[in-house]
Amino acid sequence: MSRGPSLQVRLLGLMFGVLAALWAATLALTLSDTRHELDELLDAHLAQSASLLLVQDADADEDVAAPDAPILHRYAPRVAFQVWRDGRLVLRSANAPALPFGPAARRDGFAFVDAPGARWRVFAAYDPARRRQVYVGERLDARGEILAAVLRGVSWPLALALPVLGLATWWTVRRGLAPLRRMGRTLAARRSDALDPVALDGMSAEMLPLAASLNGLLGRIADLLANERRFTADAAHELRTPVAAIRMQAQVAQAATDDATRAHALDGLLAGCDRAARLIDQLLTLARVESAQAPEMAGVELGGVTRGVMAELAPAALAKAQRLELDAQGTYVVRGNALLLAVLVRNLVDNAVRYAPPGAAIGVYLHREGDQVVLDVEDGGAGLADADLARLGERFYRVAGNGAAGSGLGWSIVRRIAAVHGARVAVRRSERLGGLAVAVTFG
Repeated sequence: MSRGPSLQVRLLGLMFGVLAALWAATLALTLSDTRHELDELLDAHLAQSASLLLVQDADADEDVAAPDAPILHRYAPRVAFQVWRDGRLVLRSANAPALPFGPAARRDGFAFVDAPGARWRVFAAYDPARRRQVYVGERLDARGEILAAVLRGVSWPLALALPVLGLATWWTVRRGLAPLRRMGRTLAARRSDALDPVALDGMSAEMLPLAASLNGLLGRIADLLANERRFTADAAHELRTPVAAIRMQAQVAQAATDDATRAHALDGLLAGCDRAARLIDQLLTLARVESAQAPEMAGVELGGVTRGVMAELAPAALAKAQRLELDAQGTYVVRGNALLLAVLVRNLVDNAVRYAPPGAAIGVYLHREGDQVVLDVEDGGAGLADADLARLGERFYRVAGNGAAGSGLGWSIVRRIAAVHGARVAVRRSERLGGLAVAVTFG
């Protein structure tokens, strides 16, 4: 059996992936926002510097070119300016070119300018009253260096936070899955025959459905094992009598000195074999009905099932001179399993044939009561006393004083099949025939 990745590994992989994506998205948003804010700030500085150059030294003689402004700071070469009047350069920084910085057609506003050795961000301002044109520019690579320095300052905390968040995520996931590991250890430490339910006290809401399903499975397994043990015990208990009878008849036949005795013993031997075979068949039927597996259900015409069962049992009734009667006018469809319903009807009719006296009448009636279908099986026998009716349905219980062969399992089978189909079983004295009446109500 191939083993997939653990739940902890999958959760950690998903969480680390989400953290990495969030970290990358945060870095990208920080880069974009910082670039925008930095450009806004530096552009404002360019505009402010151009304004100062426009208004400064208003009384100076601009007909005489002033010397280049000195470089007073190591970052000063990154910024340059020019002051022009009537097309003549009157003032500039030492790193500014001698030609106009900005395009000739543009006197105001921002522009990108390519100059020898660098690309500049230039702000142009013009004073028409004094016919003064000012250009203030900043190297774009200088802006890139500033942006990189800012991002380095921001990225280091983010980079340090990522493994810390990863470690915290690992610890959180591991702690969150601790109850699942504890349950696994508890189940692994159980004995192989321990089928008692898992304790649900203090269990988290996420694990309750799993634990409840596990308890349901353990309960079904316990029921199956109980049914198997009961079946084994029942078989051992009930088969002991017919096997002992078969052995005794075999010994009689073996020791017989005349044909009549031997024939009588062999007849008893065959009868014992028949009883053992019927008992085994009943036990297997009861075990199959009591299994936890739900049978397949479909629409079943109960009248057809009943006719087929009565045709099978007619020879046994004729052998006792009994009269079988079926009253099933119309169609009676119930939801159920055809095989199990046939077993139910067969047990009811077979019990009536076995326990009713010779010559008795046995009636099977199908009718409706509203939306319900009712199956009635009645006989003309002596019926049952109240004490016997109270014990009817107990395993292996047989009414004392009745010589009919039986295992005492038929009623258990009937009640179990009725329960599987959601039907009700009621027993009373028959008003029509005077004996026992059994009513099975479906729906």
